[in-house]
Amino acid sequence: MLKPLLVAILACAVLFASPVATFAQGGGMVVEKAPGKVGAAHTVNASATITAIDAKTRNVTLKGPEGKEFVVEAGPEVKNFAQLKVGDQVDLQYVEAIMVELKKGGGAPVARTEQGGVATAKPGAKPGAMAGRRVTVVGDVIDVDAKNQLVTVKGPQRTVEFEVADPDQFKMIAKGDQIEVTYSEAMAVSVKPKAKK
Repeated sequence: MLKPLLVAILACAVLFASPVATFAQGGGMVVEKAPGKVGAAHTVNASATITAIDAKTRNVTLKGPEGKEFVVEAGPEVKNFAQLKVGDQVDLQYVEAIMVELKKGGGAPVARTEQGGVATAKPGAKPGAMAGRRVTVVGDVIDVDAKNQLVTVKGPQRTVEFEVADPDQFKMIAKGDQIEVTYSEAMAVSVKPKAKK
């Protein structure tokens, strides 16, 4: 039951919104369903260890739990860069969620809106940051194909067709309704000093 529901959610997200929601592997997935509404949220927690720091380029080499190394650039928004040390642990928590909601009768403007914000570490504190954004897209239902359980929606940038696998949800949708898709993501990064031996 969850798989068709997620396919419908992701198809809606892919076809409506840009940028597209991409659910990372790992972590926990929560799916919520109510009449005319379906959503999913996914959380990923990860840790890496700093193995090298290039102060000139602000490139930081991180080693993940499986031993793979990768380089990230700590841009000017990363405050207190000088406090980073080889051996420090970088913890990341990433949450993304998508909600698809039927708006009976329509009437809202067909539009895409985006909100976001960033908070960085205070002077003297260990480097860290939190960032988040929310994208909302509203589109008009312009066609409903009962035989194939397909819904065609005209969004602000394109017209898309997607399958609604849940028959109970499909029965609620009519031409002239609207679909609202809200995609949210948030990330928090913190740095812990290397453990003393």
